[in-house]
Parts: sequence; C-alpha cells; structure tokens
Amino acid sequence: MPLSHLDRPICEPVELPPGAIVRTERIRQGREATATDPFVHFHDVHELVLFGRVAGHFDTDDRRYALAPRDIAFIPSMHQHDFFLEGGPRDWVLVQIDAAAGEALARVPGLECLRRPFCARPGRSLHRRLSLLADWLVDLGAMDPLALPLAELLLRAIVLAPTIEGDRLAADAHGLQRLRPAIDRLRRDPAHAPGAEQAAALCALSPAYFSRRFKQQVGMNWSDYVRTHRLHLASRMLLESARSIAAIAGELGFATPSHFGELFHRRFGMTPLDYRRAGLRRPAPKS
Repeated sequence: MPLSHLDRPICEPVELPPGAIVRTERIRQGREATATDPFVHFHDVHELVLFGRVAGHFDTDDRRYALAPRDIAFIPSMHQHDFFLEGGPRDWVLVQIDAAAGEALARVPGLECLRRPFCARPGRSLHRRLSLLADWLVDLGAMDPLALPLAELLLRAIVLAPTIEGDRLAADAHGLQRLRPAIDRLRRDPAHAPGAEQAAALCALSPAYFSRRFKQQVGMNWSDYVRTHRLHLASRMLLESARSIAAIAGELGFATPSHFGELFHRRFGMTPLDYRRAGLRRPAPKS
C-alpha cells in the first residue's frame, strides 16, 4: 500500500545508552512467526538491517523494495520507513547509529550514499564478509570504543553491494520531509537552533501548522526536540572530550552551566560531572 494511504508516520523512540554511539542486536524468529503489520515510522538514529532469511518488502520515502535473503536496508535518521515481513523463519542483525555520528560518516568520502535510504543485495562472498563484521559488532558492548570504527568498516563494505532500484510509491507531501529543513538547521548548528517561528519559516509553513504537525509527527514539540538533541550531544561530549562542563554548555547553546546541569540531571538522572566520572570508571574492553 502506498505510504500516502497509510496512517501518519510515527516517531518510534530509540534510546541509545547515554554516551553510546552504536547499538547492535541480532533477531531470530522461527516458523511460528506471523506476518508483520504495516507500521510506517522513523527514528532519530540511523538504522542498518542485515537480513539472513526474509521475505516481504521494505518501504522508505517514495520507494518499495522486494526483500530476498541476504538483502540489506539502510535508513538515515528521520526518514520514514516500513517493513512488511511474511510469516515464517526469518533473522536479521539490526545496527543503530547515533544521529550525529551517522551524519559525520555520511560526509566521509566514499560514504555519501548514507545520506539517503537504500536497499542492496550483496553476492555470497561479500555477504560472508559482512556477516563476520556483523557478528563481531554484535559481540561488542554498546560502550566499547571499537563499536564505531567497526560500524564504519561495516558500512564501507556495504556500499560495495549492488543497490536495488525499487518501485516508486506515491510521495507523501504532508509527511516528515516537510519538516526536514528545520531539523537539518538544528543539526548543523545546535547552539543557534531556530525558534519555533523561524523553524516554521524554514519549512514554508505557518507557525501554528508547523507546531501542530511537528508534535503529530515526532511526538514532542519543537523546543523539547531541540533540548533533547542538545542533551544527547552533551552526553557524548562529556565522555569523548576534556572540555569543561561550562564550555560544553556554551558550545551547545544552553543559557548557563547551572541551567545545563539541571536539564542534564532531569534527563539522565545524574549531574554532568557524575556522568563523566562514571564514564571514566568504565572497565577497559577485553583484549
């Protein structure tokens, strides 16, 4: 069924562990598995799905792809998509990558295709290599420092697979794409995020319609989304840099360090300093 005929997309929240960049999970379902129901949705994270056994189709933006065993689906952050899987045995590896880290990878020469959704079909030899990388990534914890480099290596291998053309679907002119100019501006410069009126103007919408549509699509209002995005960036900066808490607060556009600390504690249940200390006490990965 074309996307425009389905209910509105739903933002399905994906909470990576605070400070984590990559989450990987292996899913196996047996003969008792029933066909999935249509569920058009999107995430803040980038999502990569490496199928083993599968039958069905994958819809994203304005394309539908018939799925076959060993196919790969990639969906960048905030792109609506839907998987319809037929009943019976099926398995896949799901890799979810933090939005900012995924966008940085998409700027790496040779990985520009990560800026848009695609479906690919590797040959048997490439599929074996991808499976080995995926197995390794599944074995790593979400906080392992090797997770992101290994995810990048996996993505570099995946872009070698031939892509599938897919069938064009009717575009949803009222969907998430109408809101992307505001989201893209926030991600380019989180310290100077547009207010709701400016965000609406970037999307060529009235402020009232923008606010209503954003809440319907994303499940939170614009100001809450901006704050959540900044706090997740801050959680990574606390673990990945030696910058002071005040510097991080200023760099991300928080009014004062104390206000940043209050919001951070409300979101993560600890102060920025305690969060950094907890991260530094993490055990080193096993060799």
